[in-house]
Parts: sequence; C-alpha cells; structure tokens
Amino acid sequence: QVQLVESGGGLVQAGDSLRLSCAVSGRTFNTYAVGWFRQAPGKEREIVAAIARSGTYAAYADSVKGRFTISRDNAKNTVYLQMNSPKPEDTAVYLCAAQVSMYDIVVITTTSGYDYWGQGTQVTVSS
Repeated sequence: QVQLVESGGGLVQAGDSLRLSCAVSGRTFNTYAVGWFRQAPGKEREIVAAIARSGTYAAYADSVKGRFTISRDNAKNTVYLQMNSPKPEDTAVYLCAAQVSMYDIVVITTTSGYDYWGQGTQVTVSS
C-alpha cells in the first residue's frame, strides 16, 4: 500500500517563501507521477502542479506559474513544492497525490487520474 505524507505547511506572510514536502512510501517511487492539489473551504479541489516520474516534465496551474516550483528527489522518495511570493488566495489545504505511470514524460493534472492521496497540510497566507 502506498502512503503519502505531506509536511511543511503553516502560517506565512504574503511575499515570503514556504516549501512543502510529500514523502511517498515504497521502493518504486520512480514509477509514480505525482501531483500537488489544493482545496480551500467551499471550493473544489484544484491542481497546483504535477511532475512526471522522471522529473523532467512538469505542469502548473496558471495561478501559480512563475511563483511555485515542483521538484522531486527520487533517492529520497520525496516531491517538493517550493512556494515563492505566496498570496492570501493561496490559502488552502495542500494535498499530494501519486499514480503509477508507464511513461517518463507524462504529467497528470486531474484528480481522477490519481489513486493515492495524502491527508494534506494546511497553508495559510496572511496579508
């Protein structure tokens, strides 16, 4: 069974930086495509960023392009989300998700594309 554990959330001021981590259990981490999603109260879950199993390709929501960066360290079974210049509208629970992928270059950006989810970590951005 694959387990995902997010960490690094908290309270941050607008314009500061924050790095989220997603630790994925299992010995086949390099076969998983991974995504970061977020869900604010009363809103649907939305994609933030996603990365292919190779780490070579990534995709971002328009709202975070140029501010957030997704990366992965396959040796540490961990995916990161570097959040630079966060805004109050970035406040949400951030969740990571993983899915076995047959391809090095495929990124998955839909919630239905993932079978495995973490519990989430709260990020609150104050103005």
